[in-house]
Amino acid sequence: MHADVATRTAAMVLVEQLRIQRTSHVFCVPGESYLPVLDALHDSGIKIITCRNEGGASMMAEAYGKQTGRPGICFVTRGPGATNASGGIHIAQQDSTPMILFVGQVERENRGREAFQELDTGAFFGGLAKWVADVNEPERMGEMVGRAFSTALAGRQGPVVLSLPHDVLPLPSQSEDAPFIEAVETAPGAPEMAALEGLLAESQRPMLILGGGRWNETALGEVAQFAQSFGVPVCTSFRRAHHFHPSHPNYAGDLGLAANPRLVARVKASDLVIAAGARLNELTSQGYTLFDIPDPQMKLVHGYPDAEELGRVYHPHLAIHATPKSFAAALARLKPRRRAQDISRAHQDYLDWSEMPLPQPGQVNLSEIMVWLRGHLADDAIVCNGAGNYSSWIHRFYRFRRFNTQMGTICGFMGYGVPAAVSMKALHPQRCVVAINGDGDFLMNGQELATAAQYGLPIIALVLDNSTLGTIRMHQEREYPGRVSGTDLVNPDFASMARSFGGFGATVEKTADFAPAFLAAEASGLPSVIHVKFDAEGITPTATLSGIRKRALGA
Repeated sequence: MHADVATRTAAMVLVEQLRIQRTSHVFCVPGESYLPVLDALHDSGIKIITCRNEGGASMMAEAYGKQTGRPGICFVTRGPGATNASGGIHIAQQDSTPMILFVGQVERENRGREAFQELDTGAFFGGLAKWVADVNEPERMGEMVGRAFSTALAGRQGPVVLSLPHDVLPLPSQSEDAPFIEAVETAPGAPEMAALEGLLAESQRPMLILGGGRWNETALGEVAQFAQSFGVPVCTSFRRAHHFHPSHPNYAGDLGLAANPRLVARVKASDLVIAAGARLNELTSQGYTLFDIPDPQMKLVHGYPDAEELGRVYHPHLAIHATPKSFAAALARLKPRRRAQDISRAHQDYLDWSEMPLPQPGQVNLSEIMVWLRGHLADDAIVCNGAGNYSSWIHRFYRFRRFNTQMGTICGFMGYGVPAAVSMKALHPQRCVVAINGDGDFLMNGQELATAAQYGLPIIALVLDNSTLGTIRMHQEREYPGRVSGTDLVNPDFASMARSFGGFGATVEKTADFAPAFLAAEASGLPSVIHVKFDAEGITPTATLSGIRKRALGA
């Protein structure tokens, strides 16, 4: 910024706050309602990624927040722009991701008149965001943006929405700058850790569920050290598999969608469960069936950074209000009172479940493709995905070997894969970034392939095409067998679509064709789409549509 503090506008103050908070990228769809901000960004050194839809922009910002631990920043215009962006806010709320959405707003004097594209941001976002506010005074811009960062980073992290009236942004502002804001680290108390040490000494069948946000590699290393010292099997919560190395002898698997039945049984039979950072949401708790509500059948120790989450669904035997980093450091300091138990069976169960591909109807076998990818991709490759039955092959057969290499939504939001991949490639241009999508999934935000092309971001997008909305079709066959309604899809030629965007496209109709297509995509140096056509009959790694229908009919 080149303006003197005495001559700054409110828009300049806002952008200076982003610089102070070390924001490297902002994601937006430009709008006339915040033109002064776009002008202030021009000379700021902050990279602007202009997206094709506000939904894609907000998901890119959410992915930035998930990856960096700092709030992802998204700018959209009022009304349609804000409503389109709500998807990213919902993801950030359910995934506990720090994020700030700035929404251009109508002039203050026209508020309440239902002016052109006017939206009551408080009413619309009030149930989604941690805090929603209007910046109505130019002198308070620094204060409000600083509070937005503090709120997004505090406790259970999440999204904040700030509304920017059009007439406020160009006004002169004497606002003070907020300082750089760091998340407060809440440490566990000595009595709680002593109690946990005692519970571990008594336990015969302990389990640790590792999940949530606010981790780093050091903290996760301390958790691994603790688990090995005490002989505790470790499983990861839904879409947090990257929190623990899959080859570690204590790793028992992914406790999420289509989890290993042996792992589910092991958790149910444990006498002590330590949930570290995990919210124990619906998918991690296997549809709220893993633990009795409200009092779990085993002793539950819940360590979480937000006191309001402790006891929200499950009443823990021991509640520990602490951030993951502080909790991990305290775990590493505990001393085992007896020799660690042999837990090799838990890891072997994981290997037996995930090591080898399974047979699948048709000419394309997705489990073989995932096994090939886990052998081919570097440890630091980032894999992004949205939602759909196809993701069960990722969870089971791919292995995440580095922290923050898994980018998927805990809330199961479709259309996330491509925007997340664009964001990750912008942040990490030297790393391979792969977006894995279903066919219905891809077309929700596939237009962001144009954003990747514009900024020279060679992501590789797999479109796993079975010409159906697979998850819904699966449930349809269970509930209304043989009565297919509304779930069939007629799809375009996705490879030709990629080429029309100036990218690389290939079509795969046999498993053997996948590896050459992927290698060609890597060699192209272009945003790429690999259109993988597979048989819908193989609806999950272990189920077929005809088998589900047969069971539903009692045949």
